[in-house]
Amino acid sequence: MFDVITVGTATQDVFLRLVHGKANCFVEGSKNEVEKPIFTTGGGAVNAAVTFSRQGLKTGILCRIGDDDYGGALWKELEKENISFWKLKDQDLGTGYATVLLSASGERTILSYRGASENLQNKEIPFSELKSKWLYIVPSRIDILTMEKLVEHCHYQGITIAMNPSKFYLEKGAKNLKPFLDKIKVLIVNKEEASALTGFTEKRDVFKKLDELIKGIAIMTDGHNGVWVSNGKKLYQAEVFKEKIIADRTGAGDAFGSGFVAGLLLKEDIEYAIRLGSANATSVVEHVGAHTGTLRKYEFENESRWKNLEVKTHEL
Repeated sequence: MFDVITVGTATQDVFLRLVHGKANCFVEGSKNEVEKPIFTTGGGAVNAAVTFSRQGLKTGILCRIGDDDYGGALWKELEKENISFWKLKDQDLGTGYATVLLSASGERTILSYRGASENLQNKEIPFSELKSKWLYIVPSRIDILTMEKLVEHCHYQGITIAMNPSKFYLEKGAKNLKPFLDKIKVLIVNKEEASALTGFTEKRDVFKKLDELIKGIAIMTDGHNGVWVSNGKKLYQAEVFKEKIIADRTGAGDAFGSGFVAGLLLKEDIEYAIRLGSANATSVVEHVGAHTGTLRKYEFENESRWKNLEVKTHEL
């Protein structure tokens, strides 16, 4: 029995920082010098799985790779992080890959090959082996019908489901997402995504609609402005921990969402979950790589900088 299984994409990433100039300014045909490349893994399912595993939770991952060297390296990285997996290989499509060009401010330009990572199919999902307390979904562009069947199965089995939907999913609209939303315990979206899903911009209107859609906890992140969380009874508001440095913003959203859910798994306390999610996201942006800076349990519990984060509550 797993504490949590993550579902979504897995990629091999290389991070490059230009010696001179901006990451999004190139002259066609030119040569551009970069600093020493940083090779790591990424993808929403991987980033989230690393969070859960480093928090001491028994973690599995359901993701697809290509039958290539990149995929083999990815499996080895998951083993190193003590994450269990099913070897779902695509003989035609390669392992997902991304080149991330970093600017001095930590903003990034991403060149991505989606490959096998978004080609998950019903026939290869090991439904009978998905024994877990929680399912954490970061679907990217995985087929919606495939994800509906997975959600329906896990909901029927009594597995608690959290989801951080992609733009691809949210563009379908709340009506078409009803098969998901009815079965989700935790929904994580950013401010723009929340407005697109609900049709509102004011926070209280947004959460009034989210609380109608979700029978659980709705989370809206707002970058440097912090996060808002509703459990249908109270609205929680918190700012963010101050970064020492912003090295790379890649993976910050995954870090918060998975950190929040890990907090619920560990304490069943929303304020604790907000603090863990915020600390995890802050630590991640201080390092290059989508999960390089992901906090380990002892780091979060023992480092003084993560002890205090004011969380305000408002009646709905």
